[in-house]
Amino acid sequence: MKRSARALLLILLFSFTAYGQAVEAARVETVQFKSNLVGKTLPYSVVLPPRYASSENRTQSYPVLYLLHGLSGHYSNWLSKTKLADYAAGYQMIIVTPEGNDGWYTDSASVSAEKYETYMMQELIPDVESRYRVIKRREGRSIAGLSMGGYGALKFGVKHPDKFIFAASMSGALDAAARSDGDPRFAWEYLRTSIMQTFGAPGSATRADNDLHKLVRLVPIERLASLPFFYLDCGTEDGLLASNRELAAIFLERKIPHEFRQLPGKHNWEYWGAQVREVLKIAAQKMT
Repeated sequence: MKRSARALLLILLFSFTAYGQAVEAARVETVQFKSNLVGKTLPYSVVLPPRYASSENRTQSYPVLYLLHGLSGHYSNWLSKTKLADYAAGYQMIIVTPEGNDGWYTDSASVSAEKYETYMMQELIPDVESRYRVIKRREGRSIAGLSMGGYGALKFGVKHPDKFIFAASMSGALDAAARSDGDPRFAWEYLRTSIMQTFGAPGSATRADNDLHKLVRLVPIERLASLPFFYLDCGTEDGLLASNRELAAIFLERKIPHEFRQLPGKHNWEYWGAQVREVLKIAAQKMT
């Protein structure tokens, strides 16, 4: 009897220890980064693996996922509106949530200082790689986002395939650069204003350089193999579903490796809070 009780106690102690290790918290830091390109401070948050600072890991480098926010949002949204830090604790990766304001992760056609694409590529990534122990190769770098950020993530995957092994979109506003003044899809005036300011008038060079559907169609055959793996999902009750289906069809037509999911859900944080868990899982699988 005593032997059985002792065995049970050992099992319980082991279980509690394992549980404690499993739920060890990720660490979150915020960097107040002064962008020379944009001419303002663009903070970003960094979610570090639970044992990042431990002595035995001080020479270990980690893969990094850049996670972009949506229109009218900010860098802090992912941490304040979802359980991202809890989800991240189960992975050996660093997650960076940059500030993109309402710039569509694009160099603006009308505001010369709003160079949000160049900022991401030439300032943000180098700054992260100088501060943190991240893998500085394509194989250890992914990018994802929601809505405006989903557009930005897939666009960066197409335009900068040397930078990312994986690019993902949740409820992406993928047709942003194709929308023009007077478009019936502009039910939200704020959306219309931001798109016109960023991409300019129809026919502008900025629109041509950032029309995601056209960019995918125009990727030379010899460059297709160099593209990252693409993931996109969208809720079946989301008004952006049609443009997501259209891009998925182009990926399929051009035989570009990707995964597309249509799931019950709307354009809201309930949906994104659930789907970011899938993005983390796939990103961890794709990165070294």
